[in-house]
Amino acid sequence: MDLHNLLEYAKEAQKKAYVPYSNFQVGAALLTKSGKIYTGCNIENASYGATNCAERTAFFKAVSEGERDFQAIAIVSSSGQETFPCGICRQVMAEFMLGGFVVLQTADGEIKEYQTKDLLPFAFTEEDLSK
Repeated sequence: MDLHNLLEYAKEAQKKAYVPYSNFQVGAALLTKSGKIYTGCNIENASYGATNCAERTAFFKAVSEGERDFQAIAIVSSSGQETFPCGICRQVMAEFMLGGFVVLQTADGEIKEYQTKDLLPFAFTEEDLSK
């Protein structure tokens, strides 16, 4: 899939964000290895700990539908800047997409790709459970 298209899916998802407290909209588009796309937006809650990020929303939707193999995730935000995933989202990405990559867009429109493994070095993985 063309990365511009993946970013467009993320931008559409961003419009659905529920952000009455921060007004910071985030959208994500998750690409499976088979070419299917799952989108997600951030969903805030008055109890801030109950808030869910766009990236995890996309992953949880996909996993709940039986998907397990992911290639890339595009992330955009209302800031118009590169918006990197939070630590919790990086850990979820490590669980399902350690060999994949994250797609971000700069304010001037440049598309950048980052390997998931580089965003969370020394990730806690299944192998750590057997130590």
